[in-house]
Amino acid sequence: MAPSSGLDTSFRTALGRLDRARRLQKVTKPVSPEYEVAGLMKAYDGGNALLFESVDGYEWPVIGNLFGSPENCQVCFDTDVEGLRHLMSGAIHRPLPPKQVDSEIAAQQVVHDEQIDLASLLPVLTHSLSDAGRFITAGVVLARNPETGVNNASFHRLQLLGGNRTGIKLDYGRHLRSAFESAQAKGTDLELAVCLGTDIALTFAAAFMGSQMPESADEIAASGGIRNAPLEVAPCLTNSLFVPAQTEIVLEGRISCTNTCDEGPFAEFLGYLSGESEAPVFMVDAVTHRHEPIYHAINGFGRETIMLRKYVLEASVLQALKESIPSVVDVELTAGGLHRFHLVVQVAKRSPRDDGYERNAIMAAIACLKDLDQVVVVDDDIDIRDVNEVEYAIATRVEAARDIVLIPGARGHEYIRVSRSGIRTKVGIDATVPHSERALFRRAEFLPGELCEDAWTTEPGPLSSTGSEEDR
Repeated sequence: MAPSSGLDTSFRTALGRLDRARRLQKVTKPVSPEYEVAGLMKAYDGGNALLFESVDGYEWPVIGNLFGSPENCQVCFDTDVEGLRHLMSGAIHRPLPPKQVDSEIAAQQVVHDEQIDLASLLPVLTHSLSDAGRFITAGVVLARNPETGVNNASFHRLQLLGGNRTGIKLDYGRHLRSAFESAQAKGTDLELAVCLGTDIALTFAAAFMGSQMPESADEIAASGGIRNAPLEVAPCLTNSLFVPAQTEIVLEGRISCTNTCDEGPFAEFLGYLSGESEAPVFMVDAVTHRHEPIYHAINGFGRETIMLRKYVLEASVLQALKESIPSVVDVELTAGGLHRFHLVVQVAKRSPRDDGYERNAIMAAIACLKDLDQVVVVDDDIDIRDVNEVEYAIATRVEAARDIVLIPGARGHEYIRVSRSGIRTKVGIDATVPHSERALFRRAEFLPGELCEDAWTTEPGPLSSTGSEEDR
């Protein structure tokens, strides 16, 4: 259900909700930030959030796998799947400008603005065994486009270079890249603020892609739309940007318009290593944080990276499908498809007039979400969130020569290595049955049953008289 008034989406509130729901697993033994923390995050990916309370060489704990599962996301926002989709749609349809506050600014309780050494101050992780070094991965990067004045929030990895310097990965086509190039053309640095452990509405707004959040959209206002209340912000101490007042850690600084470095490789969300390439340099002028902050880390190849986009993409495609195809009931971006590349669509055929719309749904979904490579359409008796149910529908209701649709030469994601720079064949699978044959495919039903606790046991013991002589 969607909340009727403003929702508290502060970082500490989200952690408290996880803790009360027993979805915050505390790791009390000392762990190393070099490979070990990230390795444990990967080993327990898709489960509870992990709070590493004792990190070798650092006083601050590290939180990982925070949004690594649908259950965690729903608990953090205190809602369900439908409610999360509604909240995400608020970013697009109900943006609210932020509200400036001048007191109780937790993010600036402690200030470091001299001789900054990020490596000794922050418990930055070394992730995969092939990474080029230590990377800050969960920072929400805030900037303002110097041409338009629009605020941008996005995710970009930062590779520690020593002292107050990091490399920052700016992919072409990203809005931050555009803002940086505008500043660079003027011969000026681009002001940045990197927020670690920030308001979770802003975290999700920063994960929106250009197809949902155009360059003219303000992601800080979008976060207000998600939480249904203005985000409280405070001015930075060393530049003109604003940051959420309750953020755990903030890196204030600027991207140099002249300095570059070699950045990467790093384990990306597809599970492969990105190559080494030239990148701009981010220079940190101040580190501010609250007393006893918590450092947020995200594995590049982990569920948290892809979960951040799941609900907004689902909300977008479901709205687009329902507007044009009346039989569509629900959608699910699957975990195996990295919540981005494989979609399951559920339809309800109420009359023969609904036959054929499932094929329309395949094409409409691919048109809505460019990165989709496979769309499976199933009937409304199939649980689309159960992979076994979906596979059952494919196994029993698909005749390959008739029900598999190929769309060759279509545009997808350029990181898919089997594609030609993003060009590949898309696949649609019609796992529905014609309306006239629904009775033929009706599954057997059973009487619901449940045993009370004292009605069964798993203790070993003699079997009944129907067992073998040896059993008796």
